[in-house]
Amino acid sequence: MNRLNYGVIGNCRTAALISLKGDIEWMCFPDFDSPSTFARLLDHEKGGYFGFEVSENYHITQSYIPHTNILSTQFSSEEGEFTVLDYMPCYRSKDNAGHYIPAELYRYIHWLKGKPHFKVNYHPAPNYAQGKVIHNITPQYIETYCSSNNKDRQYLYSSLSLSDISEEKEIILEKDEFMLLSYNEKVIPIDIEREKIEYCRTLVYWLNWTNRSKKYTLYNDVIERSLLVLKLMSYHNGAVLAALTTSLPEAIGEVRNWDYRFCWLRDASMSIETMFQFGHSGAAKRFMKFIQSTFVAKHEYQIMYGIRGERKLTETILEHLSGYKNSKPIRIGNDAYHQKQNDSFGYLMDLIYQYYCLMPGTLDEIEDMWEMVKTILSTVINDWKKPDKGIWEIRGEGQHFVSSKVMCWVALDRGAKIAQMMNKYSYSECWKNEADKIKENVIKYGWKEEIQSFSQTYDNLAMDSSLLLMEPYGFIAANDIRYHKTVESVKNALFHKGLMYRYNSKDDFGMPTSAFTICTFWLIRALFMTDQKEEARCLFDEVLTYSNHLSLFSEDIDFDTKEQLGNFPQAYSHLALVNTAILFAGEEKKLSFIRP
Repeated sequence: MNRLNYGVIGNCRTAALISLKGDIEWMCFPDFDSPSTFARLLDHEKGGYFGFEVSENYHITQSYIPHTNILSTQFSSEEGEFTVLDYMPCYRSKDNAGHYIPAELYRYIHWLKGKPHFKVNYHPAPNYAQGKVIHNITPQYIETYCSSNNKDRQYLYSSLSLSDISEEKEIILEKDEFMLLSYNEKVIPIDIEREKIEYCRTLVYWLNWTNRSKKYTLYNDVIERSLLVLKLMSYHNGAVLAALTTSLPEAIGEVRNWDYRFCWLRDASMSIETMFQFGHSGAAKRFMKFIQSTFVAKHEYQIMYGIRGERKLTETILEHLSGYKNSKPIRIGNDAYHQKQNDSFGYLMDLIYQYYCLMPGTLDEIEDMWEMVKTILSTVINDWKKPDKGIWEIRGEGQHFVSSKVMCWVALDRGAKIAQMMNKYSYSECWKNEADKIKENVIKYGWKEEIQSFSQTYDNLAMDSSLLLMEPYGFIAANDIRYHKTVESVKNALFHKGLMYRYNSKDDFGMPTSAFTICTFWLIRALFMTDQKEEARCLFDEVLTYSNHLSLFSEDIDFDTKEQLGNFPQAYSHLALVNTAILFAGEEKKLSFIRP
């Protein structure tokens, strides 16, 4: 079984996926959304990678340095042992003037014992492996660029012989060594002592960051790892990526392959809300500033943006790459940016409301936010009656999705509460009245007596996992019989071999064939909230076993093999894991409190 056995490292600027054998098989330089330097993940032959070649008698294990995003890959055999510590520098710069997050990756080779042998396989393939790769070996570094774009260059520094690396000669390790891959030519001397300083600073940064998170006695390890993943996927300006990769297929051999290296309002709002709950208010502040920067009066709002606020995310196809397990196409960009998805503002407004409640900021920040709230809700009032593409970005004709209507209600409900806090009573009354109209509309057209359940759209009787969100966002109470019946209907229709479909009706790409990871977590919460707690707990424990060896989750899971599919790691999956885990962790706290 292939469970996308990769570790991920990063520094809130870019990231890398590292295989269980210690090979870097996906990395983009200098930023998350830049062209790849290594893309073996998408083409085993052409994509490029950076790893270590050892004999078959080596045993290789992998883990994170506890409480950090530093990855340790240990190589052990009778002839010797060594560990490769992979990380991207990330720490506060001098005098707290900001963070030092260069586009570079360190591979610290820590000698443990004996005389281990290995070869370095350094095969960059810049610009998505388009064009001829050119190396320039100097006494200080190996400079690499691609004939299709000679302006983007990478520099490999090392305490090992650069010619031995280049010629793939066998190396006998007798002491600690390092390799540094940098997007920029360094202007200071790079040696092992400098590398150790960078390691210690980065180690302390991550330890301090996790120390600021709330702790639980139950499931704390998986909660912490998920929070570290969400942090790693947060661009330094506040934008949050949906995933670190592009075109990993939702099902092998099919065409549901998308580029997720962008910031969706929905996904990002849910991620930041999760971080906010755990005490990371800085992430919320940065995200709010990013969102405010995208709201320009002359433009219509979008469901998603580039990580620097780009509005145009034109989708193109790279024909020369074979794809993950030969699954094509390979897409760069995402045409969903011009879709209408009316639910997006509900998730954002829910976050803004919590932001106002917990940390409203300075007067000018409050006023800036208030203007944004008014503009958002003006859009919601204008659009909620219209069909849209829904939470799943169905690329067909717009429909009246129940979940979209519900989240429009959420947007207006939270807006009314914010207006009340601001003593803006006329706005509060207006928005509350509009929210009431939406609720009446959803009850009238979304509830179907013939099936005793809410349905996916006003015009069909299909089930959709997003219906489970009616309760957590306050549209309907957990003890409402209509919610109980909807949970039962959704489970009966979509729960299959221990996992959940998003929906199982035909869309513009045919019938979905894999489980969508976040939906199973939604079901677990729904079971918990409808007093089926034992079943919820058992299902949660089972789903945790479907993660990879480092407790990381992708977007989708194969129903039969439980193979991870889709882009990786997926913010959706990890934020839902955290929010589900704290249900049980909270129960454990209650039990601990009442024990004698």
